[in-house]
Amino acid sequence: MNLAWVFLGGGLGAMSRYGLAVLLPTGPLRQGHFPWSTFAANFLACVLLGLGVALLSRGQLGRPAQLFLLTGFCGGFSTFSTYAVEILELTHGGYWTLALFYLTVSLLSGVFSLWMVLYWLADY
Repeated sequence: MNLAWVFLGGGLGAMSRYGLAVLLPTGPLRQGHFPWSTFAANFLACVLLGLGVALLSRGQLGRPAQLFLLTGFCGGFSTFSTYAVEILELTHGGYWTLALFYLTVSLLSGVFSLWMVLYWLADY
């Protein structure tokens, strides 16, 4: 049954990721367009993961919900591999400053948002 929870969450996460890409389309990265959909997906996944970890630390998130939400949904929704490819595409196009900005702002906003949620909800 555990695999079913991960499978369902992952499928919904992947579909949500695709929906976000449709809502926030990105132009060609080699022309200097910022990858908003990947940035938003990774940021939102960090916030959601923080909420889940906070609930887990309080004993308010059972194993099925943990597998569905944290492992499945967040795993299917966030996308580190796309993030890495987008950084390479930006550098290939000569947009080194934008690539460095994207790398830095994605990393810092993800860690900071996760920390803030845990700080507010779990006394982290």
